[in-house]
Amino acid sequence: MSKFDRISKATGVTAMLTSPVRALRNVRTRTHEGAPAYVRDVKSELFLLAVTNLAGEDTFYESAADRDERFRDLVHAATSEDPEWVTRLVPWLRDTANLRSAPVVAAVEYVHAGGPFGRRVVDSALQRADEPAEVLAYYTSRYGRALPQPIKRGVADAARRLYTERAALKYDGVSRAWRMADVLELCHVRPRDEAQSALFRWLLDRRHGRAATATATATARLPVVTAHTALQAIPPGERRQHLDADTLAAAGVTWESLAGWLGGPLGRTAWEAIIPSTGYMALLRNLRNFDHAGVSDAVAERVAAKLADPGEVRRSRQFPFRFVAAYRNAPSLRWAYALDRALEAATANVPALAGRTLVLVDTSASMRRALSARSSMSAIEAAAVFGVALAKRGNDVDLYGFADGVFAHRVPPAASLLTEVGRLCGRVGEAGHGTRIAESLRTTYRAHDRVVIVTDLQTFPDAGGNDAVARVPAQVPVYGFNLGGYRPTVLAAGRANRHEFGGLGDGTFTMIGLLEEGRSAGWPF
Repeated sequence: MSKFDRISKATGVTAMLTSPVRALRNVRTRTHEGAPAYVRDVKSELFLLAVTNLAGEDTFYESAADRDERFRDLVHAATSEDPEWVTRLVPWLRDTANLRSAPVVAAVEYVHAGGPFGRRVVDSALQRADEPAEVLAYYTSRYGRALPQPIKRGVADAARRLYTERAALKYDGVSRAWRMADVLELCHVRPRDEAQSALFRWLLDRRHGRAATATATATARLPVVTAHTALQAIPPGERRQHLDADTLAAAGVTWESLAGWLGGPLGRTAWEAIIPSTGYMALLRNLRNFDHAGVSDAVAERVAAKLADPGEVRRSRQFPFRFVAAYRNAPSLRWAYALDRALEAATANVPALAGRTLVLVDTSASMRRALSARSSMSAIEAAAVFGVALAKRGNDVDLYGFADGVFAHRVPPAASLLTEVGRLCGRVGEAGHGTRIAESLRTTYRAHDRVVIVTDLQTFPDAGGNDAVARVPAQVPVYGFNLGGYRPTVLAAGRANRHEFGGLGDGTFTMIGLLEEGRSAGWPF
């Protein structure tokens, strides 16, 4: 056996196993806090930024403008270097990583950079009926109204695939700057059949104020729109008498539009009528509203059963932290067990690792930022989900929160994931406010078989100016789970036993499984 192909008896990990994110060997820099750091290659930097970046959002170390510009530059560079790779990245970002802004921007910039498969890439970035208009809004805001053919054709393909009666009623609001009819006219979308042709005529008539023609078209060919129109004709004072689940479902009414139709908040009767046709994410968001309205225990049991169903969790593609957010916002005991089971299902890819594992969860100030301007969830809470899940699944796991110092957090085998995530997050501040990976490893690493660090990787330098993970022997795997997406990294990723992953979903943990089984891991797409 070659000296570079040895397998650790403790972990079964081959020393030369690699993962896709790579740091450049001869390019060094500093973290935002001044520690020695590496720069990644173009694909690696783009991948990690894409899975962590929410367009137009400031982060702790980087402004929204700088971050968005870096993302655009990386898409252009990756398109020039390997356009086929970008064609695989974009649909993965939308379908598997479950992101919306990143694939839209990446697809548009791919076309602007001259990528040869623009039509296919644009189409692959769009999975919801309001997203074709988002492509046009983004492109025209940056590059003007002269749309390239790949943009037009890709958007047209998506609109043909996504535009339905129910989608039109949900997403074609009159307050939107870009309407579905605008997409149809600018991109010359051809309907796939007579029913969709009627829908397109209705959208165009509605956009241009031809109410009588729109009504005639709907009556002839569009049953859902017709049923919706009939509901709108009911006098406001009589509408609460028509709160029937089948009637609302047939008319494509959503919980948001129901509140507008009733002209006020939804009470118990309204919620119980709309819940049967409400999607998984909407149920998750409205648990507190269900409690405030006083929905019956029988209805609540049906909601809880759907939330806890592993198949429903998988199809919903919710980020694990969303179940923590739902529990925090609606801590009623009748939802707690269902949400805990849902979180277990949502972290199913987090592996049970043999041997001894050290898990460090970054609780520093830079991790306390909200995930977005519209979210109250912090990066620490997302990190805690994975740290606690690893501790709960593993055979012998030492879990620590760290910042300037460390604190140990013991997770009993039968513990509730939700409870333990809340308990760990409740200890934020115990370890200080800075990020000191090197000092934390010096305190906590004790001949473990692997190290997992959930962090933004922006650490302060240690006293000797060494690499942050120098304390861990080269033959021991270090897995950095990156929640920041910043340019500098303290991990020499791509070299033997140094691996960097990213994103808020649990799918990344399948790569750890591959590496632990003695197989190198490639891109997840």
